[in-house]
Amino acid sequence: MTRLRPTWVRVDLNAIRHNVRALKPQGAELMAVVKANAYGHGDVQVARAALEAGATWLGVALVEEGLRLRDGGIEAPILVLSELPPGSEQAALDAELIPSLYTDEGLTRLAAVTAGRDLGVHVKVDTGMHRAGVYPAEAAVAFLERVARSGIGLDGLWTHFASSAEDEQTTRRQLDAFLSVVEDARASGFAPRLLHAANSGATILHPQSHLDLVRPGIAIYGIEPEPGVGADLGLLPALSWRSAVTMTRRLPAGECVSYGHRYRLERDANVATVPVGYADGYPRAASSRADVLIQGARCRVAGSVTMDQLIVDCEDVDVAAGDDVVLVGHQGAGSVSAWDLAASADTIGYEIVTRIGERVPREHVG
Repeated sequence: MTRLRPTWVRVDLNAIRHNVRALKPQGAELMAVVKANAYGHGDVQVARAALEAGATWLGVALVEEGLRLRDGGIEAPILVLSELPPGSEQAALDAELIPSLYTDEGLTRLAAVTAGRDLGVHVKVDTGMHRAGVYPAEAAVAFLERVARSGIGLDGLWTHFASSAEDEQTTRRQLDAFLSVVEDARASGFAPRLLHAANSGATILHPQSHLDLVRPGIAIYGIEPEPGVGADLGLLPALSWRSAVTMTRRLPAGECVSYGHRYRLERDANVATVPVGYADGYPRAASSRADVLIQGARCRVAGSVTMDQLIVDCEDVDVAAGDDVVLVGHQGAGSVSAWDLAASADTIGYEIVTRIGERVPREHVG
């Protein structure tokens, strides 16, 4: 995208490499989850960096995401983490994407296009997340038998944790349920090559869940799955979101700014306009609550975030047009993390980075 407006995202691919190396356990492979355009970081570029750092698999949510990676020259194994939607099976298999499977409807559709193919799928088991997977878990072996009768091979067996960064007891219960399914499957003659369960939280906190493969997502981008989780690993945030001041003015105490005049200046202040808004993914819910960095100082977003611009109360900072503005990232000794901005908008760090819009250009370094 041509960059004319001074608002962009910078992604440090060396940080991605560092994080993958920090997260990869001994004795297990690592799948870098690069769905949602690599959590807003740029899928092909991040995938390449992760593979260079030791990842051996990639995970996506959509067939379309897997096709983008193939179009970008990525040849590594790619698992589609959701069951293939109707009509996508042929395109997915032609691109050598590896399907997840967990319903009889999905099995029937997949079997109809697999004649003559040597295909191994990954069957997902629902052990408590209750979003997708074979349920109840005790039904998994019967499903595996139906998969085998269809002529489709079993390459992997997996589950997903509901609260691995927060709730050790629930995570332990889910892991036990999954391992019970694995034991029953093996007793019935099945030998899946790869067992996997660990998302970012479990990769960091629950080594017993590492099994054959871990699937970190948010952590490979240097964002903690929950604030403080993984702080000792030295993960490096890969993304910074930046803009620049386009206009300034000095306003007297009592003046109100932005739509609805919901922000009133308590003192004479320098006020700056910054060309980024909710159309770019900057959360409107952060109006009058979030801070940005200008000249190393934390300055409050003043009033309603608008579609294309926001206003900043700089108090007595001698701000000028052209000054660098950090929305997420570091400036001098100051920083605003994805979780900081998320707290201002009553959301999570994941949403902040994945919602940064396509009209914000990505610049990759490293």
